[in-house]
Amino acid sequence: MDNAPYNTPTTDALVLYGQTFQSRLMLGTSRYPSPQVLEDAVRRARPAMLTASLRRQGASNAEAGGDFWRLLQTLGVPVLPNTAGCHGIQEVITTAQMAREVFDTPWIKLELIGDDYTLQPDTLKLVEAAEWLIKDGFLVLPYCTEDLVVCQRLVDVGCQAVMPWAAPIGTGKGPINPYAMQVLRERLAVPMIVDAGLGRPSHACQVMEWGYDGVLLNTAVALAQDPVAMAGAFADAVQAGRSAHRAGAMSEQHAAQPSTPVLGTPFWHHE
Repeated sequence: MDNAPYNTPTTDALVLYGQTFQSRLMLGTSRYPSPQVLEDAVRRARPAMLTASLRRQGASNAEAGGDFWRLLQTLGVPVLPNTAGCHGIQEVITTAQMAREVFDTPWIKLELIGDDYTLQPDTLKLVEAAEWLIKDGFLVLPYCTEDLVVCQRLVDVGCQAVMPWAAPIGTGKGPINPYAMQVLRERLAVPMIVDAGLGRPSHACQVMEWGYDGVLLNTAVALAQDPVAMAGAFADAVQAGRSAHRAGAMSEQHAAQPSTPVLGTPFWHHE
């Protein structure tokens, strides 16, 4: 196995808030069959960051939380704490401040839920929460919808990257609004990580072909029949999509075009 360190500079590195990451894949840490499967999946995928919920898994003195924190330290992958389960701005702020102290990092994935059924972000409060956290010194990666105006407002208040969903969390449906996602990518210049709703490696490859800068996955890997193999498949798909985007795909044509050269083909004349 390649033992190169995580997050070493590359010629096509992901840059977030001035920090360079080798991988364009991020992984969640919940719902895996066992800690060993999680560890194996992380080592196979070699992600840029691992998300961790302070509420769900914590790094407290409790035995379970302590074991989980030790596993993360062993893996050596940067942790991206999130504010999962928060429904109000003050709740987000309190959780983020606790996470910064526990995980010793200014990074935060901002989740502010507005609907418990779809887990859709509260777009009315999200910008205010992001602005507060940025002023408090956090490096904010906001989980949002593909709404162009909301994403632009997040950038306006200081978010140097945004994380729009492809579909509701855990559905695995893939991009349900391709037009909006492609317009969003075309209009905003900041890095964008597709967060939530991807179910297959082909989904990840597709959004990367559109020009998205990375993807964040959890359920699609954790609930696969073979999470370790699926983690590798997603890592490969993300890289393939990125390479295809940089290569530049051919334009679609309305009519068939011959692909076999005809120059120099013999012409047989029969009398």
